[in-house]
Amino acid sequence: MRRAFSLFAVLILFLSFGMAQEHATPATPVPRTNSAKETPSAEKIWADLMQGNKRFVASKTKVREFGHLRSSLASGQHPRVIVLTCSDSRVPPELLFDKSLGDIFVVRSAGNVADAIGLGSIEYAVEHLGSSVLVVLGHEKCGAVTAACSGGKMPSPNLQAIVDKINPAVIQASSYAKADALVEAAIEENIHQSAKDVLGNSEILRHALKEGKLTVIEAIYKLDTGEVTRLGKLSVFAPAYKLDVGYVVRVE
Repeated sequence: MRRAFSLFAVLILFLSFGMAQEHATPATPVPRTNSAKETPSAEKIWADLMQGNKRFVASKTKVREFGHLRSSLASGQHPRVIVLTCSDSRVPPELLFDKSLGDIFVVRSAGNVADAIGLGSIEYAVEHLGSSVLVVLGHEKCGAVTAACSGGKMPSPNLQAIVDKINPAVIQASSYAKADALVEAAIEENIHQSAKDVLGNSEILRHALKEGKLTVIEAIYKLDTGEVTRLGKLSVFAPAYKLDVGYVVRVE
C-alpha cells in the first residue's frame, strides 16, 4: 500500500511538471544581426567624411558633449575609418573631418609614410576593430616631401629614413615636373606611393582589399582653404592566387 502511494505521488509530480512546462512562456529567440547591413559602404563612409569637411571649411563644426561619449567608449572602439596622414600640426584628421572620439583610427608620421609599426597599426584596425576604409591623406607644402626634393643628405639616419621612403615619389614626379612644380607633383606622387607601399608590405591588407573588406582612398588636404580633395582609390586587378602590389592601380 505504501509503495503504491509513493508511485502515485511521483506520477502526480511528473504530470504537474509537464503541464507547467507546456504552459510556460517560451524563451524569446535572440535576433541575428546582419553585419553587412550594419556596415555602410565605403562610398557612404567617404561621403560622411566629406560632409564633416564641409562643416570644417565653413567653420560650422558640431558641438559635442564628451562626458557620456567617453564612458560609452571605455568598453571598446569600432572606428570605420583609418587615416594615414602626416604628423604636421596643421593636419589633424579629427578636426578637418569634424569627427569625435572613437570615429577615426589615426596613424601619423612625417610625410604620411608607414613603417612596420605603422603597418601593424593599420592591420590591427582592419583585423580586430573592423575598420573598412583607409584614407591616405597628404597635404600641401609638406616639409618631408620638400626635403626629399632638395636632394640633400639628412643630418640623422632617422630623418634620412623618412626621405628614403619618399624618394621613389620624387623620382617619378621629376620625370614630368621641374623647378617650383616639382614639390607639388611629388606630394601627390607620394600619396600614391605611400598607399601602394602599405599594400605592398602587408599581405593582410592586400587580401582585405582584394576581398572587398577594405577600400583605400587617396586624398590631399589644402592648408589655405581647409578642403580635402579625393585623388582616387586603389583596386587590385590580379588573379586570386597572386596579389603582388604590381597589380594595385589607382582608379578614379
